[in-house]
Amino acid sequence: MISTLFLSLALATGVLAQASVSPIAAKIAALRDAPTQVDRIKLLEKDSDFTFNFLNATATKGAGGTAVGATVANFPALVNNAMAMTIGFLGPCGMNTPHTHPRATEMLYVVNGTLSSGMIAENGARFVFNTLEAGSAMIFPKGSIHFQQNEGCEPMMFVAALNNEDPGVESIAQRYFGLPPDVVAASLGELGVQEVAGIESMIPDNIALGTQECLDRCGLKRDGQPTTQRQPRNPNNALPGQSSDDWKTSTTSTGAKWQQTGAAGAYATSTHYTRNTQQTGNALFGALAEDAQTVVASGGISQPVLIALVVVVGVMGLGYVAIAAVYLMGRRRRAAEKANRWYVRPEMAGRALVPTSEERADEKYDAPAQ
Repeated sequence: MISTLFLSLALATGVLAQASVSPIAAKIAALRDAPTQVDRIKLLEKDSDFTFNFLNATATKGAGGTAVGATVANFPALVNNAMAMTIGFLGPCGMNTPHTHPRATEMLYVVNGTLSSGMIAENGARFVFNTLEAGSAMIFPKGSIHFQQNEGCEPMMFVAALNNEDPGVESIAQRYFGLPPDVVAASLGELGVQEVAGIESMIPDNIALGTQECLDRCGLKRDGQPTTQRQPRNPNNALPGQSSDDWKTSTTSTGAKWQQTGAAGAYATSTHYTRNTQQTGNALFGALAEDAQTVVASGGISQPVLIALVVVVGVMGLGYVAIAAVYLMGRRRRAAEKANRWYVRPEMAGRALVPTSEERADEKYDAPAQ
């Protein structure tokens, strides 16, 4: 009786475990367990299982473009084939921000346009930089930090092949600032944890808008990039004074966009983000941290910095007003105390407080009663 009960519980547990596994995960597990390639092909029952549509797949999106990856996670036919592929669609000045692939070497091919790309392979290695025209390719060793940017004012595309079915992607800025803030602050020298929190909140999603020089050249504005790819927080890497509920972000289809002010026919996409942490402090910090190139190009102080300075001056002015008010109130209180201290009753007016010897001689004071 008891053994039958345990058997039923075990079967029920197995059924629940299988129900919690997604169909694609179950197929990947079966393909990994298959002893031969013939068995794997049998598991891929449809001919369409061997195809992947990059134009109809989930993309990584940012204000500067999109990237679509075909890996074992969304294309099970890659199991045991040691390869993956990413297609990048970069808008004008779009940047595939610095990242690494921890398990794969990448070879990137430029389909059209002009692409600048750089990498650092490891400590001690020199920085490698190239400008690639259409038809050119560049290789990035496994684990190297690398980036790509569209240097043109028109959309462009690249194709990247990777030699691992599960290459992985690690975005440098998001992951680095996702470490405990005091660790990040210490590794950056004199930077404080509040400054770390301010910078972390402004890191844009990949694909991001690129360098200010390119934006100025193409007549674009950097405005409202989403920040939804930030590192999740827990008690071990929480920002000061924050909890996990404070780091919820949302995206909608309205908001900032590529805004082309020069050439006609703006290439635009809409992105927007909201955040409910340190909004006032981060806005001021962001204004003061604006790219110096923008200020130089505009020939003076940029509008965000000017607004920040006005706010600072206004706060200082209010502080001086408060100090003056406290001083005047104190002065009035001291004057009142002084007036009370020298008050003389009417019947004592004109009389000396201490009798003089002449007054005693003239017997102006009554003698004590006998």
